[in-house]
This record gives sequence, C-alpha cells and structure tokens, in this order.
Amino acid sequence: MNEIVTQYLAVWNTTDPAARRAAIVRVFTADAEYTDPLMAVRGHDEIDAGIAAAQAQFPGWEFRLAGEPDGHHDQVRFTWELGPAGAAPVVVGFDVAVLDQGRIGTVYGFLDQVPA
Repeated sequence: MNEIVTQYLAVWNTTDPAARRAAIVRVFTADAEYTDPLMAVRGHDEIDAGIAAAQAQFPGWEFRLAGEPDGHHDQVRFTWELGPAGAAPVVVGFDVAVLDQGRIGTVYGFLDQVPA
C-alpha cells in the first residue's frame, strides 16, 4: 500500500506532460474515477487534465504524504499536504483509494484544511 500511495503522489507532482501521462497509465486503471470537492473525473484523459489544472493553480507547490497510510483489503486511506517546497502546507486533505488488480480504480478525496 505504501508503494501505490508513493506512486500516486508522484503522479500529482509530475509536471512534464509526457511523464505524467505515463505515470497515470501505470498507477490508474483505464476507467479510474477521481472525486473530490473540486472535481469529478473519469479515465486517464480526465485525470491528467485535472492534475494539470491543479498544477497550474498552484505552480511550484508539491504534494507530500503526512503520516502513514492505513490500508486493508484493496483500499488505503492517507493524509497528504500541499504547499510550496520546503514550507508549511497550505492545504491538507485525505484520500481513500480503492485498488483494482494493483492499480487505483477509484479515489475519494476530502479537504481538511484550505486557505480562506
């Protein structure tokens, strides 16, 4: 579970479009769904566009794991932070990822701390 979470966060931090797309294909199933309070997307193309939009909104910021992932069966939950590299996080949330044969099939995202 730790490895898939590490790979997932790396996807969100990959800014090169070709490398990000390749990582999405490796980490997510073809029909994967991602839903959080700000977006609901399905499939590699929409996931890629959603991540690119988040990167454009927060240029130079990075996603970091906060704490240890907690997983059982084919699901894992974990807390993440988003902020400028080397600085305190500005956004904190947690995601629940459901795996399908070792890749992510569904992600439910929640935001715990957002800027005013």
